[in-house]
Amino acid sequence: MPARRLHYGWIAAGLTFVTLLVAAGIRSAPGVMMVPLEAEFGWSRATISAAVSVNLILYGLMAPFAAAVMDRIGLRRTMVLALSVLAVGVTATTTMTAPWHMVLLWGVVVGGGSGTIAMVLGATVVSRWFDAYRGTVMGVLSAATATGQLVFLPQMAMAVERFGWRAAVLLIAGAAAILMPIIWIFMRDRPADLGLWPVGATQAPPAPVRAGNPAVAAIMALKDGMRSRDFRLLAGTFFVCGLSTNGLIGTHLIPACFDHGIPEVKAAGLLAAMGVFDMVGTTLSGWLSDRWDSRKLLFWYYGLRGISLIFLDWAFGPDVFGLWLFAVFYGLDWIATVPPTVKLTAAVFGRERAGVMFGWIFGAHQLGAATAAFLAGWIRTDLGDYQMAFIAAGLACLVAAAMALMVGRKGGMAPVTVPVAEGEVA
Repeated sequence: MPARRLHYGWIAAGLTFVTLLVAAGIRSAPGVMMVPLEAEFGWSRATISAAVSVNLILYGLMAPFAAAVMDRIGLRRTMVLALSVLAVGVTATTTMTAPWHMVLLWGVVVGGGSGTIAMVLGATVVSRWFDAYRGTVMGVLSAATATGQLVFLPQMAMAVERFGWRAAVLLIAGAAAILMPIIWIFMRDRPADLGLWPVGATQAPPAPVRAGNPAVAAIMALKDGMRSRDFRLLAGTFFVCGLSTNGLIGTHLIPACFDHGIPEVKAAGLLAAMGVFDMVGTTLSGWLSDRWDSRKLLFWYYGLRGISLIFLDWAFGPDVFGLWLFAVFYGLDWIATVPPTVKLTAAVFGRERAGVMFGWIFGAHQLGAATAAFLAGWIRTDLGDYQMAFIAAGLACLVAAAMALMVGRKGGMAPVTVPVAEGEVA
């Protein structure tokens, strides 16, 4: 028998992983830039955090509409377009001299570009290229958001320390620019472009059927979701997830370490360690969500996260042992909430609508991240430290733990079946 060739779906997944990894590295840059910007321009952390908040909001709100862009111009063109926007926007930040420049460039331009290639990109690639291994591949692609920290943060921190913050942002802009031609040459929109079936498929997939304008379908999905108690619960818990991860720890852990005399390179190493353990935690969470009640998993994830945040301020010390312990635990828990949340979304709204509904729930995640990014910066500016921000986020996680147990308890979780637009994830 002839040797079996590697299915091109794995190459498409690998290209998507690298794209998400680079985008994650770009989004994590403000954590390294905050202290240098504060020193050079005299901007307060509240001012800098406002730009980060705009970035996080647009990153989340783009998710439900990104599938519409991919549907109209294709995966490859969408990825290259988004990377070009990121490269130009990040490079332009080296010329900024006023706070509104950062809001425009880092908030609007970089936020919009990164939002176009968020988790919905991974979901679309998985749905088009894989019939088998969907859960495993989606878990790995989701973990790319934290792995980007592992790859880029230490290098950016060293670049800031040796050459200044402009060198750090040019590093990540260069990574986006280098990736663009690779995506253009090797990425393909669908298996059919190469005469293939999806990985694990036993028959040819049906031809794509459009069910109206995908953007309109996304708006209607939000309207339907707001009438659902379970949607509000899932969006609320994911709001807290974003608040307690990207918005608070991802944006403010390095500046908080600096406040306690911990060098930026060592602090960046903490976030990088979280990226390592996130890969393990997310994969394990996907395995657990196939075997245990997802509501109970979320209860433990949010509950333990809340307790760790409440006591985080006491972990800062000269030996930083407590912080490394926090980094290991928080890394395992960072986006472990994604697999059970996706599973509950599918159980509530049905496989046909799971993608677009999760897009809006992910939007709530980023609204939470933006809220924490701004408020934590404001608290630090007003009170002089982050302790109250950590405690408030911890208490919010405990509330989210209780909310998770309530999903589907009233009237069951009967799925709603509606026509699916091309690009949505079944």
